[in-house]
Amino acid sequence: MPIPDGPKTYRELAELLRGRIEGGEFPPGRALPPIAKLMEDYGLARQTVRAALTQLASEGLVLSAPRKGTVVLARTERRRITRSQVVTRSSAGMYVFPAASYPDEVWQTHGTPKRSYEQAPERVAEIFSVEPGSGVLRRRRVMSPEEEPPFQIVDTWLSPPAVDDAPRIAEKSTGPGGYLDRLEEAGHGPISWTETVRTRMPSEEEARLLEIATSMPVMEMTLVGRSGRTGDALEVTIRVIPGDRVELVSELVRDASASWPREEGVR
Repeated sequence: MPIPDGPKTYRELAELLRGRIEGGEFPPGRALPPIAKLMEDYGLARQTVRAALTQLASEGLVLSAPRKGTVVLARTERRRITRSQVVTRSSAGMYVFPAASYPDEVWQTHGTPKRSYEQAPERVAEIFSVEPGSGVLRRRRVMSPEEEPPFQIVDTWLSPPAVDDAPRIAEKSTGPGGYLDRLEEAGHGPISWTETVRTRMPSEEEARLLEIATSMPVMEMTLVGRSGRTGDALEVTIRVIPGDRVELVSELVRDASASWPREEGVR
């Protein structure tokens, strides 16, 4: 028999299950009751139960896993990215860009980093001025802080002329300073960068690699590096981060027109 005074809508069911998860009844890694069981317990239609589970998946609480059912995910700390405009070098000699990491934090790579020639996405092809679908060198890593689930996918696309000028950037080891130093040594220094941030829905592959539901929005950060000699785009680095893992922070600066105390006569 259905539980009296139970949830009547998918939102009410999602709220009830969310409370059971947050209360510890369903710890990370454990599956929620099957859809048929939830239908029986609460007297709800399959569509209502599915909608509730989809809502929880969009919040990053659960993930539908083949042969396992709807599994509760471990909650990770939301990270704050301070959006400075400063590019530095680390003690190891690598360029460092604004990122969602903390000082002295150790990051791990999930799986094996890959480098291969792939069909260029439309946006990358447009930046490189090549035909969509052209084979372009891609270096991919899936990374996270140590002992945390996948945090970001990092795809670095390198233009055909860049590979011609600095062949070592296509190798497994690019040497001290990484591929950016190899490009600058090949005559493209100093490289300049522009970053664009947007939100979108993940592809099925991205959701699988990040262990999130396809209903979870992601933040996409695209960094375009241009040659100091020709002005052409040499690299496009795209970071894809689940929307529930990060928030952007900017410190606002007053212009002279907004100074305080307010100057007389200024409207």
